[in-house]
Amino acid sequence: MQPPLQRSLADWLEYQQAIHPRGIALGLERVAGVWRRLDAPRPALHVITVGGTNGKGSTVAFLDALLSARGLRVGTYTSPHLLRYNERVRIDGREVGDVALIDAFERIEAVRGEIALTYFEFGTLAALLLFAEAGIDVAVLEVGLGGRLDAVNIIDADVAVVTTVARDHEEFLGHDLAGIAREKAGIFRAGHVAVIGDADAPPGVLAHAESIGARALVAGRDFRVDPAPSGWRWSGFGHVFDLPDPALAAPCQRANAAAAIAAVLALGIDGEWSQATIARAVATAHVPARLQVFPGEPIVVVDVAHNPQAAAVLADWLAENPVAGRNLAVFAALGDKDIDGIVQPLCAAISGWYLAGLDGATPRGLAAAALAARLPTDLPVLCRAASVVAALSAARREARRGDRIVAFGSFFVAAEVLAHLPALDAG
Repeated sequence: MQPPLQRSLADWLEYQQAIHPRGIALGLERVAGVWRRLDAPRPALHVITVGGTNGKGSTVAFLDALLSARGLRVGTYTSPHLLRYNERVRIDGREVGDVALIDAFERIEAVRGEIALTYFEFGTLAALLLFAEAGIDVAVLEVGLGGRLDAVNIIDADVAVVTTVARDHEEFLGHDLAGIAREKAGIFRAGHVAVIGDADAPPGVLAHAESIGARALVAGRDFRVDPAPSGWRWSGFGHVFDLPDPALAAPCQRANAAAAIAAVLALGIDGEWSQATIARAVATAHVPARLQVFPGEPIVVVDVAHNPQAAAVLADWLAENPVAGRNLAVFAALGDKDIDGIVQPLCAAISGWYLAGLDGATPRGLAAAALAARLPTDLPVLCRAASVVAALSAARREARRGDRIVAFGSFFVAAEVLAHLPALDAG
């Protein structure tokens, strides 16, 4: 297939999805080879990578807010996007434009030769190029899948953060939690800082850090999160900060913020970190579709929870934030997900399920009927719809006063709700 002749971002993204026979192909040899052909510039003076199962996007948001609050120029690379591909690459808090992305893609295409790159690998290389040319102070790179063999791992990070480790993407990472932990910890580097953000992380994460000679900073051991009268307290490395609760909902966001604070303190940036600077960053960091609440009648909550660990966090939040009426779920999922593991933590909280098909959004998506066949037979399914928008519309029509709609199960679900909810309200 020939590369697109027109300078259209949509054309380039379609081309990238077509040229590699597999959408996901873990391994560093191909992408590192192309990076060397691009002269492998350092993407920034400092680099932080963020891996793990859940909490990566939130941790990146905290890192961005913290570093920006110190007046540093920051580039962030995240995935997947919700509404626009440009969300994946941000410099100084702003999405990179189409022209810059296309220019980077063209340069990658010009040197890759016989090397087949995936969609994600193209995007990773483009982000690294754009960061290097922008002369930023810190690049914050979110690992896409796993860690050891993810394209982001071609860069040696000054600080690497692993947020949580749980079972997900098992067709690529295996079914053994210890093995998954080793894959996630593969972003650590000898002689550099390895932040372990989960006090209950599998032992293999710390074991790997120690085995390669990384400087491990472990939640609950080297830094702590404790309650405080007006929020919470971070302590570690001789510092104590009394902080407000994050704007991002869910108790787990304290742990994500804590890991980000540990990372920036360990980065070795000149000057002191004040409590006021950290508090401002924690209170303002934001990322869409993480327990994002849309007030109204009914209330709509959007969350990207797409694995059992994230579903358990969502269930805890629903229990801690009750409503007068019912919780109604708008739920869809990809076929390679642990559907039963996602649903079980939420069974007690959800009074009715509105199932949506994702087969029209992605080849990995389940149709509503196929999704229903993988659910417990006694689950109160009130609707099977062809799309997320149709399921959301049905739930809104049938909701009673005091009910809450909870849309979750995939980034595709969150994207559809965020894109269409304003139009539904206007209609």
